[in-house]
Amino acid sequence: MNAHARNWLDAGRIYLDRRVLSMLFLGFSSGLPFGVLAEPLSAWLADFGLSKTAIGLFALVSLPYSVKILWSPFIDRLKVPVLCDVFGRRRGWALLSQLLLLLAIAAMGFTQPEISLLWTAVFALAVAFFSASQDIVIDAYRIEILTEDQLAAGSALVIWGWRAAAWAGAAFALILSDIISWPLVFLILAVAVVVGILTILVNPEPRPPASDESENLERRTEDYLVGRRGVPRQLAEPVAWIFVSYAGPLKEFFSRRNVLLILLFCFFYKYGDAVLSVMKVPFFKEIGFTNTDIGAVAKLVGFPPIIVGALVGGLVLARYGMMKGLLITGILMALSNLVFVVQAWVGADIVMLAVTVGIENFTTAMGTVAFVAYLSSLCNISYTATQYALLTSVMAFSRTVMSSGAGWVADQVSWPTFFVITTLAALPGLIFLVWMMRIIPPAEPEEAGSPAE
Repeated sequence: MNAHARNWLDAGRIYLDRRVLSMLFLGFSSGLPFGVLAEPLSAWLADFGLSKTAIGLFALVSLPYSVKILWSPFIDRLKVPVLCDVFGRRRGWALLSQLLLLLAIAAMGFTQPEISLLWTAVFALAVAFFSASQDIVIDAYRIEILTEDQLAAGSALVIWGWRAAAWAGAAFALILSDIISWPLVFLILAVAVVVGILTILVNPEPRPPASDESENLERRTEDYLVGRRGVPRQLAEPVAWIFVSYAGPLKEFFSRRNVLLILLFCFFYKYGDAVLSVMKVPFFKEIGFTNTDIGAVAKLVGFPPIIVGALVGGLVLARYGMMKGLLITGILMALSNLVFVVQAWVGADIVMLAVTVGIENFTTAMGTVAFVAYLSSLCNISYTATQYALLTSVMAFSRTVMSSGAGWVADQVSWPTFFVITTLAALPGLIFLVWMMRIIPPAEPEEAGSPAE
């Protein structure tokens, strides 16, 4: 074996490390709730005859993904009694969030949306909240449990696991729904959370990294609150920690030039894709496809284009650079929405469904790779986790709140008109991108982040 081949073999062995391999299963646990709240939930509500407006408004239950940065310091600071004493701080919080997530998915499935839609919404919101909390812990656990040379491999496996759960899990649920009842489908999805629970149980508790600078600032802030302001020590301690956790990364980020333009771009880049995603399943069902059709074709057949699209997206960025790559993939992602117009004209043709989903998945994967790379390039290496959470929260806000009116729009216009509107919805992001290309020099990536929702 020559030296070149031996180097590749040595590099590949990193994926056999137990801690690195465990990231695949933690990614699965992270992606599963997203699959639950996407197509299966939409198909379930559609089966009960809910209007497209009501189904579109259910996108709001994913709001916790957009604001998870608000309670992440409390998960980082506080300890769960018993669980954290036995398993450690990270694993204790992970197990709590996973157990509550399991119960929330099962409970949501046993609600009756045709009788009380409110309880369905409440438990769907609980699924999103506990899922977002799990993501906070898993991100911290991944960074702390892996060595520096394992982070890239661990992040890659997290992304693969996340995609497998979100897409294949949703396909499995849609196919099963034509065979068994929806409550049993959601119960099976709930039990699948055990994958993440077992992964946490068989892996060690990491040693959290300490920062002397942040610890000193926290101590000075705490002493100031107690000595100068008369704040009780019990209250001053968490207040000082929260202040230090946010002050550094947010001050650094918002002190940059053109930060408002950057945030507007992050908000709008995938807006057209988000509006389309909310109404895909109601559209497919309304023109005559069954849940099995959607699960088998739209998910299982549509999965390979995601893998290929991600690869091509990376090659486009390597060939044309960050900003031009974003523009190319953004244009293709917007134009792919128009294939749904053709699907609306053709009707319930299974071959056309495969073409439609294949094109949409391929271009979306390209855009996602480019977008994740860009978001990562914006993060200061000292504050990667917090700044990445901020940026993904901005993106997720457009996917949830801003896309929640998609159902109302679909109720007012024909399907072909609706898909033309989703294409136009992508234009603001492209306009902001072109503006950025003119006035902001490109930044080099410093650290990879987790997959964009």
